Amino acid sequence: MEVTGIISALIIGLIIGIVGRLVVPGRQNIPIWLTIVIGIVAALIGTAIAGALGVAATKGIDWIELIIQVVLAALGVALAAGVYAKRHV
Repeated sequence: MEVTGIISALIIGLIIGIVGRLVVPGRQNIPIWLTIVIGIVAALIGTAIAGALGVAATKGIDWIELIIQVVLAALGVALAAGVYAKRHV
């Protein structure tokens, strides 16, 4: 993987994490760095799932892959918010 690929993954992970955080209702008291990490992990896992389903490489925007990534990020943010809130009360 080249440097541009790593930078692209970080930017996409940031965007996926923020969108995942916006999808989850209510306030999430987790730091932004955790949102970014969740977004990066969700993007990587979502890409793997989309590849396994055969929908990772389509013409144009990969909407199914993007939806999978956002759903995973939303689940990750919700889970992290619950765990993080319990640890910092």
